[in-house]
Amino acid sequence: MNEMEIEKNIAVVGAGYWGKNHVRVFNELAALAAICDSNKKTVEGYMKEYRSVKFYTDFEDLLKDEEIKAVVIATPAISHYSMTCMALQASKHVLVEKPLALTVSEGEELVRLARERERVLMVGHILQYHPAITKLKDLIEKGELGKIQYIYSNRLNLGKFRTEENILWSFAPHDISVILMLLKEGPDIISAQGGNLLKHDLADVTMTVMNFPSAVKGHIFVSWLHPYKEQKLIIVGDRKMAVFDDISKDHKLQLFPHRVEWIDRIPVAHRAEGEVVEIANEEPLRLECLHFIECVRNNMKPRTDGFEGLQVLKVLQACQESMNKSGIPVSLMPTRKAYFAHETAVMDEPCKIGDGTKIWHFSHVMKNASIGENCNIGQNVMIGSGVRIGDNVKIQNNVSVYEGIVIEDDVFCGPSAVFTNVINPRSFISRKSEYKRTLIKTGATIGANATIVCGNTVGRYSFVGAGAVVTKDVSDYALVLGNPAKVAGWICMCGVRLNSDGNLFICGSCNKRYTLKEQKLSLLEDQDQRPR
Repeated sequence: MNEMEIEKNIAVVGAGYWGKNHVRVFNELAALAAICDSNKKTVEGYMKEYRSVKFYTDFEDLLKDEEIKAVVIATPAISHYSMTCMALQASKHVLVEKPLALTVSEGEELVRLARERERVLMVGHILQYHPAITKLKDLIEKGELGKIQYIYSNRLNLGKFRTEENILWSFAPHDISVILMLLKEGPDIISAQGGNLLKHDLADVTMTVMNFPSAVKGHIFVSWLHPYKEQKLIIVGDRKMAVFDDISKDHKLQLFPHRVEWIDRIPVAHRAEGEVVEIANEEPLRLECLHFIECVRNNMKPRTDGFEGLQVLKVLQACQESMNKSGIPVSLMPTRKAYFAHETAVMDEPCKIGDGTKIWHFSHVMKNASIGENCNIGQNVMIGSGVRIGDNVKIQNNVSVYEGIVIEDDVFCGPSAVFTNVINPRSFISRKSEYKRTLIKTGATIGANATIVCGNTVGRYSFVGAGAVVTKDVSDYALVLGNPAKVAGWICMCGVRLNSDGNLFICGSCNKRYTLKEQKLSLLEDQDQRPR
């Protein structure tokens, strides 16, 4: 990239332990526009050296600055999700330090938000920009090491102790990111154990063992209670072995053409001298920052984008789950979904979706919603939080089913039908506590463009005509039309309008018989309750 073309529009948020390096590099690249830190003394210290940039102590004030196009979030991990979310909502591009978030669900939300806002979301997995790792990746792809058999890393030091996240979440993301990148696959089984030595609820030392679908084995050993600093990644192939030593000044990457021969059915090792691999003398952080600038300028997908960060989160979460269970292996094998969802549909976890259900283009199922079996959810449908939908329900295109609505089995909801959940909405008054329950009972049909005002019940096997506006309860089997909807006749379970003979109603299609008493229709008890 021609650094003369770099625009000065990036802000660094969190200018302390690691953020100060971002401040230095982005300033050297002439891209630094602002520094933001909640510590006033930290900001005051920078004011003397960086006279041409803006300074903020309030993150929200920074996000209002329209000249800032991108932010680097180098704050403690516990704040990564909330600050990244705020930045994306403010239409800023984001480079967030590892980890992307502290839960998979938070990571998924950030990836979704970046996609919706068409913003760059990049994760600071700096080792992927290290010249030695780039060279190692090239050697593996060219077959220099042969078939990869084993890969492991040690990331050890004495301090810096964290209080927000344990050693696994603090040290391991870099190694997990590199291992997934080099192998081009994720582990299918993970086992992890940890030692809580300084604090009873925070692991200081962890060992993770991973099995990969290709039969590669691996482990990650991390500790901040180690007598000396060590950062090594070792790859064992059937032709050569590679050692990446990030502490070494002159021998960061070496190849060892050791070989093993089987003599009389016994493996015999033949050692060989290490071969130092020449690598470019470039600072990884500078390369990472340049890549972020290029992605922002050209709206490119970063090498370590939000999706890559999400895969690392899934491994971290599985490691944590195994640690919580005293090392019991955790499977990451994808479970077969018993329902279909189009790739553009969004399901917020946790939600429940039954077997055989289909969810089509651009639909959104929110947290804590429940959809039964064999349902068909059309295009551009929103299922609100807490909504309950039964089995065999069909909801056509462009329908929003808001919180407070319950739909029982076998209901048909026509295209662009409207539900409400508040009687007297105002945009400037929150009335979430006033949501009224609306119940659509078994077998009911709601016609296209019909409106169901909240707080009412639509009865069993009733039929709300197209465009009708329901302002009061609808009786079982009633056919209602108009605005406001009024009873215009009675309808059979099979959907055919009933003919009357006094108080006796008979279906001309399936011959079911009903009686009318006090404006309520009832199916005669000697008949099956549901048409076949």
